[in-house]
Amino acid sequence: MTSSSLIDPVVDHLADLALWEAELAAVSADPLRVVSPLAARLAQVPDPRRPRGLRHPLLVILVLTACATLVVGNDGLTAIRQWAARTPQDVLHRLGARRNPLTGRYLVPSERTFRRVLAAVDGDALDAATCGYTADVLRGDVPAPQIPTATDEPAEREQRRAATRAVTHPAPAGLLPAVAIDGKLLHGTRTETGQVFLVAAVTHDRAVILGQRQVAGKRGETTVTENLLAPLDVAGMLLTLDALHTTKKTARLITGPLNAHYLLILKGNQPLALQAAQALLSGTDTVFTGSMNIDSDRGHGRTERRTIRVAPCDGRLFPGARQVFRLRRDTGGLDGVRTSKQIIYGIVSLDAEQASPQHLNAYARGHWSVENRLHWIRDVTFSEDDSQLRTSAAPRNLAAMRNLAMNTFRLAGRVNIAHARRDLHDRADAFAAYGI
Repeated sequence: MTSSSLIDPVVDHLADLALWEAELAAVSADPLRVVSPLAARLAQVPDPRRPRGLRHPLLVILVLTACATLVVGNDGLTAIRQWAARTPQDVLHRLGARRNPLTGRYLVPSERTFRRVLAAVDGDALDAATCGYTADVLRGDVPAPQIPTATDEPAEREQRRAATRAVTHPAPAGLLPAVAIDGKLLHGTRTETGQVFLVAAVTHDRAVILGQRQVAGKRGETTVTENLLAPLDVAGMLLTLDALHTTKKTARLITGPLNAHYLLILKGNQPLALQAAQALLSGTDTVFTGSMNIDSDRGHGRTERRTIRVAPCDGRLFPGARQVFRLRRDTGGLDGVRTSKQIIYGIVSLDAEQASPQHLNAYARGHWSVENRLHWIRDVTFSEDDSQLRTSAAPRNLAAMRNLAMNTFRLAGRVNIAHARRDLHDRADAFAAYGI
């Protein structure tokens, strides 16, 4: 009887490890086998794993996740990996995927690998990469993504509404580029300091996400403003923020180092400034005839009337302040009967020559539209609140991929994100959107 030796299996295992390391060295020497602006950005994300025994390149995992998130139904890691499993071999080869030396086929990482890697990747680095790609497109440095549309079908409803509104409610001339700063809670998530709360910078006109940062909770939202805005080029822009951000420190930051302008909401956290604004804006509408604007809107089963009145002020009221405003919103049904009223006060660093009441009405409306064009889309279209990812960095990193998907569709000229996701029936179209 011959006894089996343990040496042969060990030698075979070491040979496999040597082969894997040789493959990884070849990939690192040529990290971008595919010329893709997004892949070039994602290649800059640091790999949190130890090099020893590494089988699948980080770039492959990130690119497959980004492309899968574009397609309807791929809202969780199980669905993302299932979609990625049928990636064509030529695409995997161009991405630099690991190749099985026995079968010669390029391999897709397992679902467990997707989960482990996306839970460990640095969220700030991933946000910087995805938003950096968006900035590249906005500057015209790289081509805009292309999403196919059905040539034999009429434009979808939201596309038609957007075109109609551009005619019936044109934006006033002279508007500055505006960016809204707002936060969103990822329900059900858990970290050492509490739930995951993400603060994003979103453009008013196209609802493109320029940057995102994570904070410990809603009350920590004000602490991240500088870190969120510092990497962005917001000079000359108008930044709109809600009452939570209405602090003198934030006002000085925006008008000072950032060289931008602000529109802040005044509430109880700034009682003296609020009382001063109320005093400056008290009286009947006839008193403010020359400094008032009324805008009416109808749609989505309701009517809305927005009346804004404006008064001048100076830096004694708030750092950099030039005007205060009072905005009254009356809403009701399509029959025109008003059923609710809301009055808010705000302060801006633009004077009357830079921003008329009509401009301020448009800026205020643009800020609150972020709720529908960012938070609602992630919650409903991407089922973010139903996600089973609860801990580590995975919830934030999937949110970054959803932001990237929304930016991709909007940069491609699509208005209805759900409709655009359903248009990506062919895997080739999803990869082609990023030039892969």
